[in-house]
Amino acid sequence: MAAVRKLQKCVVSPTGKHSASVIFLHGSGDTGQGLRAWVRDVIVPDLAFTHIKVIYPTAPARPYTPMRGALSTVWFDRHKISRDCPEHLESIDAMCSTLGSIIQDEVNAGIPKHRIIIGGFSMGGAMALHLGCRYHPDVAGVFALSSFLNKDSAAFQAPEERLRSGHSLPELFQCHGTNDDLVLHQWGEDTSVLLRKTGMTTTFHSFSGLYHQLSQPEMELLKSWILSKLPPTTST
Repeated sequence: MAAVRKLQKCVVSPTGKHSASVIFLHGSGDTGQGLRAWVRDVIVPDLAFTHIKVIYPTAPARPYTPMRGALSTVWFDRHKISRDCPEHLESIDAMCSTLGSIIQDEVNAGIPKHRIIIGGFSMGGAMALHLGCRYHPDVAGVFALSSFLNKDSAAFQAPEERLRSGHSLPELFQCHGTNDDLVLHQWGEDTSVLLRKTGMTTTFHSFSGLYHQLSQPEMELLKSWILSKLPPTTST
């Protein structure tokens, strides 16, 4: 079996004892360092914590079909940017394996999976949904900002199967701007509705006038949600 590729990472370490982790995935064409800089510009003072490590991985450059095969730092390929087309599952599943190694690194460092949150912006949010719904449903939660899943996504089937077997599901936190490109806000809201129908607990926040971008109110809400899911531990 081929070795899993190690991804470049930008890491914001906690100021105190590390007891939880957040993996934050960038959008298509960006990098972990780029997303980290954007977050720092948007939220004051920062998306940083006393006890939570925040990890910003960078996707490897790969040919991207919507860009006519040009190389781009994307988590997976798409046949086209459309909710109605089939997913490129081969590239999605391969990246789930690669990103799973980051989760395993945190577990090896002593962080239980129920103290890990996976999330992302745009394509990173869709990637996080596949990770959380299909591969690592025992994490504390998943967040998706300005993101959507394709209409017949494989991620919609996994939660129902897990519930039927008596297991729990991660909580989903979504945010989307009402002025996002095309009909992406509606696609994002539809994703939340469809996942809620599978049995997941979902929360969808609309931000009036926001385009395909991060905002301070959105990030402050996300930070509060992260702390509610990953509070400081009382052990010494």
